[in-house]
Amino acid sequence: MSANPNEEQVADAMSSFHERLQEAGLKSTKQRDIIVETFFRLDKHISAEELLDEVRQEQPKIGYATVYRTLKLLVEQNFALPKNFGDGQTRYDPIHDQDPNHDHLICVDCRRIIEFNDEILAARMTEVAQDLGFSLRRKKIELYAECTKKVCEFRQ
Repeated sequence: MSANPNEEQVADAMSSFHERLQEAGLKSTKQRDIIVETFFRLDKHISAEELLDEVRQEQPKIGYATVYRTLKLLVEQNFALPKNFGDGQTRYDPIHDQDPNHDHLICVDCRRIIEFNDEILAARMTEVAQDLGFSLRRKKIELYAECTKKVCEFRQ
């Protein structure tokens, strides 16, 4: 999805999720739908605890185990990727309708995560692998940097 998905994108993601549940013989529940819709609406790298905080604003009785199981289901059904950016916290990356091979730039101060795709960089990595006698299957680029503008949440 794109930054700040609109209602139509969230609805499309939910529809795809419900189709996948049906194909897998699983049921849709009100709590699961609230969690998944919140996950897609936020469209950011989020931990189970952060998602729980967001979900409880709408449904205070949803528990951590329900959020965690739903995130696990999203991963199993290829709607999310678990990511660890070196801070000991697993974050879940929504990947509905986006290139799952995007790369990440992470602020070492505020831990803000920015996704990017660079075709020149991707082509160069493929070329390096080929030059060394390999065929590139996947890649993972995480750039850790300091914010150079006053946008860093840590500095504000």
